[in-house]
Amino acid sequence: MTFLLLFGAGLWAGVQNALAGGGSFVTLPALIFAGLDPRLANITSTVALFPGQVTTGYAGRSLVANAERLSFKAMAIITLIGGVAGAFLLLQTPSKVFAAMVPWLVLGATGLFAWSSFGPKPHAQSVPPPAWVSGLIQAAIAIYSGFFGGGAGIMTLAALTLARMPVRNAAGTKNVLVSLSNFTATLVFVFSGAVAWGYALAIGSGSMLGGYLGAHALKRVPVMVLKVGVVVIGIALTIGLFLRG
Repeated sequence: MTFLLLFGAGLWAGVQNALAGGGSFVTLPALIFAGLDPRLANITSTVALFPGQVTTGYAGRSLVANAERLSFKAMAIITLIGGVAGAFLLLQTPSKVFAAMVPWLVLGATGLFAWSSFGPKPHAQSVPPPAWVSGLIQAAIAIYSGFFGGGAGIMTLAALTLARMPVRNAAGTKNVLVSLSNFTATLVFVFSGAVAWGYALAIGSGSMLGGYLGAHALKRVPVMVLKVGVVVIGIALTIGLFLRG
């Protein structure tokens, strides 16, 4: 029964990540509900969602593009390094400390997601930031992605559109960059011994299928419904985590 629950959570998260982001808002509470502490649940979620992010990134690879002042190659290198840094930072954080941080991290990620989805959009003619600023922003996002991950896709999408990348290309590029940060973070976690592998397998198999389906459903699924769903889940998860603490 637990396997089916987690498989379903992974399937939903895979589709969610491909279309709107926020898939970890589904898998994190599912893993906590299954009995894992928040730190182990976050690590397991990162590892489990990685296969689905790979299939999503691969399916949308034709959309990958350079930002106006920063090449995709540069962004990829920054992202790979940042993912490692964030993963090591998480492993050095005591479980009790991370558990106390999680409600605030989820609250911040939910607020960012809501602002990005429903707040004012940047002006199309705005001047893109210098390359070094875009690089620093991407480095910070990659470290955050390796450490927690919730909302990292939304942050990346916002940063790419700020750098004057067309929205459709930004969505495809975002999927690849997030998969790269999680690739290096996953390598660190795999060799750390801090992964609940049975749970990761259940979510990972679902997320691979969901990621592939989601990448091919971009023109068919009402993304706004998914965005509202992420905000509702984020609010409920935040309240639940604060009450649980």
